[in-house]
Amino acid sequence: MSARLSSKEDYESLLDKYDTWMFDCDGVLWNGDRLVDGAVKVLEILRSHKKSVLFVTNNATKSRQSYKKKFDKLGVEAHVDEIFGSAYASAVYISSVMKLPKDKKVYVVGMEGLEQELTAEGISYVGGTDPADYTLEPFSLSNFTPDPAVDVVLCGLDTAINYTKLSKAFQYLQKPQVTFLVTNDDSTYPSEGGLLPGAGAISAPLKTASGREPLSIGKPAKTMLDCIKAKHNFDPERTLMVGDRLNTDILFGQAGGVSTLLVLTGITHVEDITGPNASTIVPDYVTSSIGDLRVLA
Repeated sequence: MSARLSSKEDYESLLDKYDTWMFDCDGVLWNGDRLVDGAVKVLEILRSHKKSVLFVTNNATKSRQSYKKKFDKLGVEAHVDEIFGSAYASAVYISSVMKLPKDKKVYVVGMEGLEQELTAEGISYVGGTDPADYTLEPFSLSNFTPDPAVDVVLCGLDTAINYTKLSKAFQYLQKPQVTFLVTNDDSTYPSEGGLLPGAGAISAPLKTASGREPLSIGKPAKTMLDCIKAKHNFDPERTLMVGDRLNTDILFGQAGGVSTLLVLTGITHVEDITGPNASTIVPDYVTSSIGDLRVLA
């Protein structure tokens, strides 16, 4: 059963117990371009107490450098080496775990941020933001010549998804030797005006058409945590994962052996964790908003 936090003493106990604080971003620190009330102040408090602050997001539309621009725009202190996105983790997985040969390529269903992280890791790719994939003409196999160097299909959130992109990716996935990766399986993501389809909704047609189940890199997959561990030395017993989503953020923390704090400013609502239909994923702690920790000031 989760501990519901409410008093100053509750939050002081949390501060004493954990040295490393991992934060999801969308739904925790902000929704769309609107900051969660008190989020900036809470991060300042944690830094003033010499806590390590890390940002772990499944958002694959931005590279770490471009994601930092969003932090800057919203007035949230963040450093590039504190930011771990699924685009970065996907690129690291392809380069360091798969060790994709230099003469092989990735077909990308995704956006510029994903391309930037692949480039930073020295990975060649096709697709993505290529204007050839934005055609309004009906897709025809007679006009498509597959690139024989493609050895991976990588699918992330793509707000310009179309039939041409899906068709090209599907053609590559017909080859058993081509690896199928997705940046994350989020069905939705929270925007300022409400929920929108997530990366999982973009990859769903490819899973259905190909009959293949991809490897997911982002939360709750352990791959993301391995990426963080490679860059930051932290003690899981003194680490807290703060998130708004049970099946990604909280499950991610549990799979990595770190404690979890659920906030109710994003995807998950009270009725999802209480009553007869409550989720079987149970966070260690629950609080209404990250802003509740302002009492520590």
